[in-house]
Amino acid sequence: MLYYLYPLREIFFPFNVLRYITFRSAGAALTALVLSFILTRRMIRIFREKGIRERVSKYIKDTHGEKEGTPTMGGAAIVLSLFVSTLLWANPLNKLVILILITLIWLGMFGIVDDMRKIKKGKGLSVREKFLIQSILGTGVGIFLYFSPVKRGYETMTHLLFLKNYFLNFGIFYIPFIILVIVGTTNAVNLTDGLDGLAIGLIGILAFTFAILTYIAGHIKLSDYLNVLYIKGAGELTVFCGAVVGSALGFLWFNAHPAEIFMGDTGSLVLGGTLGVVAVLIKQEILLLIAGGVFVMETLSVILQVLFYRTKKKRIFLRAPIHHHFQLRGLSEEKIVVRFWILGILFSLVALSTLKIR
Repeated sequence: MLYYLYPLREIFFPFNVLRYITFRSAGAALTALVLSFILTRRMIRIFREKGIRERVSKYIKDTHGEKEGTPTMGGAAIVLSLFVSTLLWANPLNKLVILILITLIWLGMFGIVDDMRKIKKGKGLSVREKFLIQSILGTGVGIFLYFSPVKRGYETMTHLLFLKNYFLNFGIFYIPFIILVIVGTTNAVNLTDGLDGLAIGLIGILAFTFAILTYIAGHIKLSDYLNVLYIKGAGELTVFCGAVVGSALGFLWFNAHPAEIFMGDTGSLVLGGTLGVVAVLIKQEILLLIAGGVFVMETLSVILQVLFYRTKKKRIFLRAPIHHHFQLRGLSEEKIVVRFWILGILFSLVALSTLKIR
């Protein structure tokens, strides 16, 4: 909304700063941080009183037993802070921003349903229900991109790594590809959310990376210099990514070990899904695999564990996802989390370096 105060620069010159995406992104980050901090602190108290608490699965009682009864569904604070700060600092009529906000509401709504079912019935949405919800979102995004392309002539294409001005055209398989990206990203974040501060810290790192990528994609000179497809209006997504960084930091204050609250599926569904959609909108779906390397690693550990056990009746890891494996190997929770954050930073640096390699 503040975006529309820019014309007032004729009356009061400082309003001129509202034209700059960098300034508004910083404003969104700071706003989201403060809102996330305030809302999370209040939700901890309210959720304790209302009995909205975590139920630890019997399969991980040995390593997570002390987390039983910790308030959960803290992702609601993240959703609210993201929505308000994005609406406040981004251009609310930008079609990419509108799509991100729709994604935020869609996944946030079902995330709350999932968490409430777990609290009341001990079991959330089924795998089939989650897949359907994510697939509907992916189909909607795919239809939007096909009939209202962010770049005419590139409706069904995506960037290839390392190659200048070469794109992979999925044709009729583009919508299934988008569904795969969104479903994969959403569930990867969900699987990673198993240790205090792990997922939210990695999300902050990934969001910062995509803040840079969206800014480049929306800047006609930078995108040309780095051989990145110019997407008109993509710069406004930088404001959203800045808000994600801020909300992640505000929530991490309380989610760091020992966690006072968990974000639950309300947070993991929203954060994974929205960043997946951001990658799709700027045609950097493949680069997302590198920047989100830790999430990929966590997901692959589960897939390999299941496949190996079904075929060989043996386990590769002591427990999957892989962060549990290291826990059972005797590493402290804090050390695992910090080391995975370091890996997340390294993956992001590698992802950003591929831009210049083109």
